[in-house]
Amino acid sequence: MSTAPRCDETIAWTALQGHFEGHGRGLDLRESFARDAQRFGTFSLQAPEVFADLSKNLWDPTTRRLLVELARACGLEAQRDAMFAGQPINSTEGRAVLHTALRAPRGAGPFSEDVHGVLDALLAYADEVRDVAGSGITDVVNIGIGGSDLGPAMAVPALQAYTQPGQRLHFVSNVDGHDLVPVLARLKPETTLFIVASKTFTTQETMANAHAARAWFLAQGGTDTARHFVGVTTNLEAAAAFGIHRTFGFWDWVGGRYSLWSAIGLPLAIAIGGAQFRDFLAGARAMDEHFAQAPLEANLPAQLGLLDVWYRNFHGFTSRSVAPYHQGLRRFPAYLQQLEMESNGKCVDADGRALPFGTSPVVWGEAGTNGQHAYFQMLHQGTDVIPVEFIAVARTSHDLADLPPSVRERLADQHTKLLANCLAQSQALMWGKTTEEAATERAPTASKTLDPAVLARHRSFPGNRPSTTLVLEALTPRALGALIALYEHRVFTSGAIWGINSFDQWGVELGKALCSQLLPRFASGDATGLDASTAGLLARLRG
Repeated sequence: MSTAPRCDETIAWTALQGHFEGHGRGLDLRESFARDAQRFGTFSLQAPEVFADLSKNLWDPTTRRLLVELARACGLEAQRDAMFAGQPINSTEGRAVLHTALRAPRGAGPFSEDVHGVLDALLAYADEVRDVAGSGITDVVNIGIGGSDLGPAMAVPALQAYTQPGQRLHFVSNVDGHDLVPVLARLKPETTLFIVASKTFTTQETMANAHAARAWFLAQGGTDTARHFVGVTTNLEAAAAFGIHRTFGFWDWVGGRYSLWSAIGLPLAIAIGGAQFRDFLAGARAMDEHFAQAPLEANLPAQLGLLDVWYRNFHGFTSRSVAPYHQGLRRFPAYLQQLEMESNGKCVDADGRALPFGTSPVVWGEAGTNGQHAYFQMLHQGTDVIPVEFIAVARTSHDLADLPPSVRERLADQHTKLLANCLAQSQALMWGKTTEEAATERAPTASKTLDPAVLARHRSFPGNRPSTTLVLEALTPRALGALIALYEHRVFTSGAIWGINSFDQWGVELGKALCSQLLPRFASGDATGLDASTAGLLARLRG
């Protein structure tokens, strides 16, 4: 049961409502920058590996002060400390929430000996597999779904620069065979390792793909299932019955969407090696310490989480777009969708009371300049205001040693163009363009018969649209670890303010249960008791 007051039951919430009506609703970023030459410095923060420019957000110092007062009124610091201490803050399941213990140095966190015992064995095995000459493994296929897939599938391409030449990583998650079949077509059984990632070894989609992969392996002449299949699971009996004898486990205090730091990270450990995986953990640990120790006024995860509350509950913004300007982070928005929406997509508080306010926004996005040619039209001129999060990486991680100087020069120029695009988009969102400005411009593609005044209205931009820019010096294992941990603690912050349990996911269960009930009906055709729509679709799909 919650001991802290819910946000809407505090004096600070009422103060924020008054501030929003009096000043927040009408805040103009262009005027704010014109009045305050120090605004960038005032609203910039440096956290481990991540610099944040928060100055293009729709807030002022009073907003920030009132949001911090709200956080203290809701007991954010006490809730944070309870998480780090291993108290059972996942109240509906009676569990601790200790993904932070997975990146704590030996002796510095709960369950340290267990954590480091698994970690040492995991990384030793990862380095063994990574030695292509010794292991003979050229392809590693991770079979999982949700948290057992999204984390590794995001992190491996992000850290492509650290991967081993001659070894490929593949990720299969969808129960749709169109996900698995193209992967199998590129493999040889004698040089492939399959990782079956399922804590219970019963996850429907994962086990369907695992059985299909094993059938392919045997049909192709594979003879040593125990060598070519490894399990990330706690169900040793089921894994052994499958033919898997090497397993790595984790604990019920590790939620799926927080499990990349555990044995679920095996594909990443194989891809980048044990030493670099430890750097990845160290980056997350540095962000943990920042979140645990920095005052809320200078605490980047807390500040981002409070901004999320400000936008969701006062401005009424229902979504947030994430635009990483680095191709390696192309899967990052998908990863954040689970992290945030599965954590905070709740309609009751920790005490089971219905919430009278919104919680998680919709999180979506696309990498780099691709998004500019897809959905940025809506961001700039659409009827909805959608806060945007830009992620810029100052230095590239290309391996240019074997490339001609002319190619290196072009790639350096392309990176400059990438960064310029990133800054230009946030600038354009803020400044916009008036109809008077548009009227003075020449538009070569415009209709020659269109009234210039009408054309100017089409080519104007409202501006005053908020954005955050996060800057990494380079996309290293340490930096990626810190970036992910930043978002984890940000989600914790907003969930704590809203008074919800961010660590269960009962909304995932109903569809699973109904699927199990429907499966036999595809064989029998029995539609007894089904609603007319489901019965009609069942008949249609059975043919």
